[in-house]
Amino acid sequence: MTDGLTTATLERLRAVDWSGDWDYAFGHAQSRRLLMHEHLRRSALWARACGAEDAWPFFDVTGYVDPGFQLPSELAAELHEVLKKAAYSARKTCSGAVRFAELRAQGNATLPDLPDPYEPLILFYERGGEYLQDDAGFLDLTGVSIKPRSLQDHLVAMPFLTFRTTTLDALDGEGSISYYATTDRRGPVLRRRLLRGAEQRDEAFTHNWRWEPTEQLQLSEQERTDVYVQIGDIEAARLIETAQGVRYSG
Repeated sequence: MTDGLTTATLERLRAVDWSGDWDYAFGHAQSRRLLMHEHLRRSALWARACGAEDAWPFFDVTGYVDPGFQLPSELAAELHEVLKKAAYSARKTCSGAVRFAELRAQGNATLPDLPDPYEPLILFYERGGEYLQDDAGFLDLTGVSIKPRSLQDHLVAMPFLTFRTTTLDALDGEGSISYYATTDRRGPVLRRRLLRGAEQRDEAFTHNWRWEPTEQLQLSEQERTDVYVQIGDIEAARLIETAQGVRYSG
């Protein structure tokens, strides 16, 4: 029996703009990169659990968990209409997301205790549409290109679990970005953005969920090393949410 999750998944995919709004996708390049990172990690976990290593990283989990599973005819027809409008590269995972949601709704399959395999990828699509993959294995995410490492590498990758829109928006920004925190992690998260023409902007993330100019990073190299440490964007996301009072359960 179809439940709210299956319907919601269909509606989210139906609402994705696949037409190629490059400005929108470019504006979310950093968060989309992290969402793809988390998809590759979760997909690796499911591939190992289901014996789908050869199909990793973009595959239909349900086909391995329950090979005989079929969508109800009405739901299959709705999915077919959604897939006709979806980008070609995304169709397998869009189908996989709906089928997996319905598999869970029906409750007949025994599933491993693993995180939802498709949520990061659906968020990725919602924040700028498709990805493209070339013959060398690089993924073009629009605004940034990555090459997945091995499945084994992604199995042990650091999780990215901060899916709130406000947090994802905070991670997006123009230029090459580096993050900093105080050595005790009690100060605000800072970032330095290097823009075209060697322009540099130093900003602090404030309690009103905005980046505002700061002079805190404008120290000598030694002074900055004594007070601040450079951190990765995944840790920055966690600290941003902690500072806003969000309980982090990852």
